[in-house]
Amino acid sequence: MTSLFRRTTVLLASTVVAATLGTVPTAGATPAADAAATVRFATFNASLNRSVEGELVADLSTPDDAQAANVAEIIQRTRPQVLLVNEFDYDAAGEARQLFQDNYLSVPHNGADPIDYPYSYAAPSNTGVPSGFDLNNDGTVGGPDDAFGFGFFPGQFGMAVYSMFPIDTAAVRTFQTFLWKDMPGALLPDDPATPEPADWYSPAELEVFRLSSKSHWDLPVRVDAQTVHFLVSHPTPPVFDGEEDRNGRRNYDEIGFWADYVSPLRSRYVYDDAGGRGGLPAGASFVIAGDQNSDPLDGDSLPGAAQQLLDHPRVNDSRPPDSVGAIQAARLQGGANDAHESPDRHDTADFDDVAPGNLRADYVLPSADLGIRRSAVFWPVPRSPLYRLVGDGSFPAPSSDHRLVWVDLRP
Repeated sequence: MTSLFRRTTVLLASTVVAATLGTVPTAGATPAADAAATVRFATFNASLNRSVEGELVADLSTPDDAQAANVAEIIQRTRPQVLLVNEFDYDAAGEARQLFQDNYLSVPHNGADPIDYPYSYAAPSNTGVPSGFDLNNDGTVGGPDDAFGFGFFPGQFGMAVYSMFPIDTAAVRTFQTFLWKDMPGALLPDDPATPEPADWYSPAELEVFRLSSKSHWDLPVRVDAQTVHFLVSHPTPPVFDGEEDRNGRRNYDEIGFWADYVSPLRSRYVYDDAGGRGGLPAGASFVIAGDQNSDPLDGDSLPGAAQQLLDHPRVNDSRPPDSVGAIQAARLQGGANDAHESPDRHDTADFDDVAPGNLRADYVLPSADLGIRRSAVFWPVPRSPLYRLVGDGSFPAPSSDHRLVWVDLRP
């Protein structure tokens, strides 16, 4: 992969760190020599979801939405070249995606330079798609909890990818309709009120129940003459269920899908929405990204859920993204944070301090053949002039309760 990552990052990691500590980087800063030959991949659960279908398009139709402007400014100040945005409502025409570029990313915010992504991608999400079954077993059929993924309308809480590099759309693989039961060793939930195992869902429900709460996408991104597979998803939160732990089990297997997908001998069972079989070839480079809703040691996910990726031999987690802001937030907010086992500096989400506290939920994990030059979480400290973009954890957040996470990669 000698020709990979010839372009330079537009904004240096050093300027981002300076911003989080209290100084604002100069717009259009010139990259230093050691920033050459890197590409910045990022994930951001930006909370650009709305409560009514079409509302996001309406909000982005003008440059006046304060939350979207804050999200855009964060992206402009961190300047990722390949970016996954979680919780971005899907619309089939792609209007919201283009409006966010035109009215927000392409508009300077508080001295931050505009940023342009000539390539973007989105596809349908399982959220809000009616299943026709009583999936939560409450005696009624219908509503967000009986959809294939929780949502009040199809596409709510969807995903979007923005890229400065071409996306090989002809080779994209999506796994929206892959059935949970078809995963070997699937942790199908059990109804504790019956003696039968793994029977929370009926046989008829399992014939249609999809593994992915949103979708899993394999997007081949052409960086110079090389291809990096951007493997993106957003597993369901491991909460909002009962003793059967249906969401916790689904979260574990949604994370495990990528662990299998990058393991050629374990991925033979995989099929995509077009009928293609198998996973990623052994020599392929990849970056797994997304809000996995799973901290390695804290929170409500099943033990070992995140470790399926973090401990995978093909995954490079040698330099976990961190921030000073996350350390200060945990100390100032206290509560559940005081008992956490994971290092506070790795937190990426500012959750309720009673439970579960702040967690490492968002990940950018390259394949082992891609070296990590730098990594960080955009979490300014309170004395920083950019603290206004993230806030103190109160609701509603100025941007999102998650933080943008980025990694600079080189061959």
